[in-house]
Amino acid sequence: MSAPLVGLDAVIHPPKRLAAMALLDAAERTDFAFLRDHLQISDSDLSKQMSALQAAGYLKIHKSGRGRGSSTSFTITKTGRIAYHRHREALTALLGAQLSESEEA
Repeated sequence: MSAPLVGLDAVIHPPKRLAAMALLDAAERTDFAFLRDHLQISDSDLSKQMSALQAAGYLKIHKSGRGRGSSTSFTITKTGRIAYHRHREALTALLGAQLSESEEA
């Protein structure tokens, strides 16, 4: 068995970020309200999670307008998509290895 944590991405791994990356991977662009509602988190929590992903270069934040009419949306970057897919593969391998070990016991 290979090292179980190889390939896991510490930035993506927290559940809220992992769920956000899954949604971003499936969409061309995702707006703030959609992510907030689907993740069932507060505005400030979503901002914090998206800022961490942006700092890692995994997404771009797009803002338009000012005040009440403003909108924020997100797109996954090529780097973010690659990192997300690697993380998924690492999780799948880890869970698959654990399943195989439990079946052998």
